[in-house]
Order: sequence, then structure tokens, then C-alpha cells
Amino acid sequence: MAENKAITGQTLIGEIVAYYPDLVDTLLGIGMHCMGCPASQMESLEEACMVHGIDSEELVEVLNAKIAEKA
Repeated sequence: MAENKAITGQTLIGEIVAYYPDLVDTLLGIGMHCMGCPASQMESLEEACMVHGIDSEELVEVLNAKIAEKA
């Protein structure tokens, strides 16, 4: 995944952490405290949202907006 590439529901948590470390605070702020969990690194954003009861489409929009702000 190249930097500044849009995040989708299929983007892996590990990719988000690796390429967009500044988004970790956003994920932690909504209750995704699993960033350091080894299993989460291979979990898609959509899967993580399902586990945490978060609307993945809304979160994708928020994360991509934050990426666009920094571009």
C-alpha cells in the first residue's frame, strides 16, 4: 500500500499502522485499542470495526479525510 493511497474497509490494520502512524490516535480514540495486538495486524479495518461495533464506512471516510488534510 503506497502512502496517500485511500483506505478502504479491506485495508489491513497493520498497513494503516505502518503507513499512517498518525491515524493510530484516531483509531484509539474511537475504542480500537487493539493496535498492538499481533492478530489485528492481519485483520481488515472492516473486520475490526465489526468486532468493535463501529460503522466501517463512516470510519473509512474519517480516516481518508485526515489523509487528505495532510496531503
